[in-house]
Amino acid sequence: MKTRSYVLLFVLLGVTLSVLWMGQAASADKVIVARAADVDGASVHYLMAGRGAPVILLHGYTQTSRMWRPIIPILAEKFRVIAPVLPGIGDSDIPRGDVDMTTAATRIRALVVMDAFLPGVGGWESVYNNPGIWHFRFNGPTPEALVRGRERAYFEHFWNDFAADKTRSIPNADRAAYTAAYARPGRMRASWAYFVSFPKTAKDFAQLSERKLPMPVLAIGGAKANGELLAQQMKLVASDVTVVVLSDTGHWVLEERPKETTEALMKFL
Repeated sequence: MKTRSYVLLFVLLGVTLSVLWMGQAASADKVIVARAADVDGASVHYLMAGRGAPVILLHGYTQTSRMWRPIIPILAEKFRVIAPVLPGIGDSDIPRGDVDMTTAATRIRALVVMDAFLPGVGGWESVYNNPGIWHFRFNGPTPEALVRGRERAYFEHFWNDFAADKTRSIPNADRAAYTAAYARPGRMRASWAYFVSFPKTAKDFAQLSERKLPMPVLAIGGAKANGELLAQQMKLVASDVTVVVLSDTGHWVLEERPKETTEALMKFL
């Protein structure tokens, strides 16, 4: 019987990255273990648990693989779960070469999405050029100097203002951990590099989207964030799309609606 590999699409704040697990890692039990793998000469850290068909979980901007810890044990009941820390973020090394979405996809071995938008696919300019989403163009020496030592204050904008209710957003312990991860030398610059690459990514995605994705796709989004737009875009680039738009929910769907998000994932997988 052929083993199936599952791809979990998760896009946060426009970081549209996907993953395809190639099966190199050894099996593990349901206890979450932290490991590292050499990818193109750089160390990529990841969490792993469970056995069976692989499921890859990719975090988004302002977060690390830590965001998946609440759901990993649930998924590990049926799957082998791997949650990498993206290149250039937290404990993962900053790559020697380019830091952009397309290159990161090849390093992690694939490409994916969830509450945000797909650069280069119909409707993406309305998000990219929205003055209220200024952080896509906030990068360079001066922004680095302004944010250095104030990483938490900077991230609080996203965690609070992008949620439908900031009291149901990112927990304080996670906020402290994410702040520490991005405050490490060079990490904020590396994370911004994904946004800097948006024009290039748009060209790549426009070309890639000429052929529709053949595999089933699940798009989960918040009604008060990018859920509707993401659903429309995925229907343009995939032929078998399941859409879940959570009402009274902002950008942080897993933290704001953990039960509904988990149920949607388990049903789809």
